[in-house]
Amino acid sequence: MSGELEGGFSCTVCGERHDVLPLKYSVKAPQAVTVIPSDEIESRVIITADQCVIDNRDFYLRGRILVPVRGLDAPFVWGVWAEISPVNFIRTNEMWHTQGREHQPLFRGWLNTDLFLFGNTINLEVDVHTQPVGQRPQFTISDPNHPLAIQQRTGITVEQIQDIAEMIYHRGWQDQGAS
Repeated sequence: MSGELEGGFSCTVCGERHDVLPLKYSVKAPQAVTVIPSDEIESRVIITADQCVIDNRDFYLRGRILVPVRGLDAPFVWGVWAEISPVNFIRTNEMWHTQGREHQPLFRGWLNTDLFLFGNTINLEVDVHTQPVGQRPQFTISDPNHPLAIQQRTGITVEQIQDIAEMIYHRGWQDQGAS
C-alpha cells in the first residue's frame, strides 16, 4: 500500500476537498540543521538521506515512528530524526550493509524533529530498533505515558489521521521526503 488513502477527504478547516489522505509525513533533515546559518551549512553539516553529522560531533539517524491504524493493514508513519551517541553512530555505519543487522540490540536516541501535535518532542527519548538492510530504523517512544507512545501501542483511527492532515496542512509542516 502507498503512503496515502485514496478517496481523499473534505477539510473541515478550509472547506476544500483533498484528493488523498496521507499516511506518512517526514522531514529531510534534523531540527538542529535549521538553526545553522545557511552560509555555514556546507562547512558544518554532512547529510545523506539517512544520516547527518553536524560539526563532527553531533550525530543523527533518520528513522520511522510507526503507528497502527485501526481498520487498515498499513501503519501511519512519522519520518523523523534522532540524535544518537557517537558509539552508536559508528556501529550503525559499520553494520549499514550487513545482513542480519536487525538482530543488533536496540539503543537510545533523542528525537530531533518537532512533532508539534504532541507538544515539544525535541529530545524526547526513543529506542532505536535497527531494521534489515535497506530499511530505516524504527523508533519507539521510551516514555510509556507520552501521547505518541500511547498511539504506538493502541493505534489511531482514519478520522484522527484526517485531523493530523488538517493541522499539518494549515500549520505548514509539509511532507518533505520519503519516510
